[in-house]
Amino acid sequence: MSDKPPSSYDFVPLPERAPLKFPNGANIALIFTINIEYWEPSRPGQKESMFPGGPATIPHALPGDVLDTANWTWREYGQRIGIWRVMDVFDKLGIAPSCTCNGLIMLERRSIIDAVKERGWELVPHNWAQNDLLTYYAHNPEQERAVIRKTLDKYQEVVGRPAKAWLSSAIRGTLHTPAFLKEFGLVAYCDYLNDDQPYLIDTIHGPIVCVPYSNDVNDFNMFARGGLSTRDGVDMLRLCFDQLHAEGAVTGRIMNVGLHPHVIGQAHRVAALREFIEYVKGKSNVWLPTREQIATWYLAEAPRHIRRGT
Repeated sequence: MSDKPPSSYDFVPLPERAPLKFPNGANIALIFTINIEYWEPSRPGQKESMFPGGPATIPHALPGDVLDTANWTWREYGQRIGIWRVMDVFDKLGIAPSCTCNGLIMLERRSIIDAVKERGWELVPHNWAQNDLLTYYAHNPEQERAVIRKTLDKYQEVVGRPAKAWLSSAIRGTLHTPAFLKEFGLVAYCDYLNDDQPYLIDTIHGPIVCVPYSNDVNDFNMFARGGLSTRDGVDMLRLCFDQLHAEGAVTGRIMNVGLHPHVIGQAHRVAALREFIEYVKGKSNVWLPTREQIATWYLAEAPRHIRRGT
């Protein structure tokens, strides 16, 4: 039996890569990611909290088999109010984000998914339930495979086409996850946080493209956990964009802005999103791709990007 892991990637530091030239001379590939998520209200027998990292002002973490009304309804604000406020910003400014969605959100909050489909925005599967992490099945790959398959089947039923990219809930995948996704025909895996450029992950079924995510450029860590003010949030996003845009003149960079409707969709925060998009629209050499577009493009580009044997 082979000892080869189901997935792996090479360590290739930036100086060992050829310059990456995005389509149409873009310096930066900018992705706005709206995470449209659904948590189970409770889970029988679960003693650890269902909602790690909830509102800092709400003490006393509750076990997962108890309905935590404060944390659950804080998140549901994003479904009832926040997502529509965020959609309005993108509509008025003419920008199409990439949206991730749990399988359960497609069942329980179908009106949100229908609104995304009507706009033609990218939808990326994001596990079955937000609180049911793939790492729970790290030692039972067939159970993980079944969760992924169930999510992808519901996605195809609702969206009308097979999924091409995947982001695990809580960015918690396993070494098996990229291989299962490649087996099921996906081209992009988005859980890793280790780069500003796409790269290839080798799997037992062939290569899949890593389109990196960001835990730092993310409204949850900026505002809900990090405590930034709306003004400071705008400044942070601009500084990040400017640095990556300048570096991208030499070799292209990805900037992913992670958004959660219950965080950025609050009335006192949405201005940060609106002002940053207005800022970006005044800049040149910006590519606003879907994850599928990045991955499809990079599969052809990768042989020119990596300098082997240096």
